[in-house]
Amino acid sequence: MKGEAWLFTGVALFFAVTGSVYAAFAPDPAGIAALAVSGLMSALIAAYVWWGFARIGPRPEDRRDARVREVGGTRKFFPARSYFPVLAAAGTALLGLGVVQGLWLFLIGVGVLIPGVYGFAFQYADREG
Repeated sequence: MKGEAWLFTGVALFFAVTGSVYAAFAPDPAGIAALAVSGLMSALIAAYVWWGFARIGPRPEDRRDARVREVGGTRKFFPARSYFPVLAAAGTALLGLGVVQGLWLFLIGVGVLIPGVYGFAFQYADREG
C-alpha cells in the first residue's frame, strides 16, 4: 500500500501546485475550483491509503525481495450477492432526476439512497478481515 499512498500523495501535490499557479495567472473561478476539488479529493484518498498502510502494515507487494507465493491464498472477502448497491444506485439516479424535476423527487432519492449506502457499507461490518 505504500506505493499507492505515494502515488496519490504525488497526485495531490501536483494538483496543489498546478492549482496555485493557475490561480495566480488565470482569473477563471471554475478552473480554480476544479483544480482545488481535484487536489482535495486526491489528498483525501492519499490520507486514507496512508491510514490503511499504518493500520495494516507493509504488504509483501511493498518489498522488493517478496516472492509470489507470499501473496497467495485468500486475500479479501467478496460477498456473493447484495442488493444494497442497486438500492444506492437507484437512490443516486433519483437524486439526479430530483435536481431536474423537483424537490419532491430529490427527497425520495435521499430516502432511497441513505438506506442503500448504509446497508452497502455496514452489511458485513461484523465480519473479521
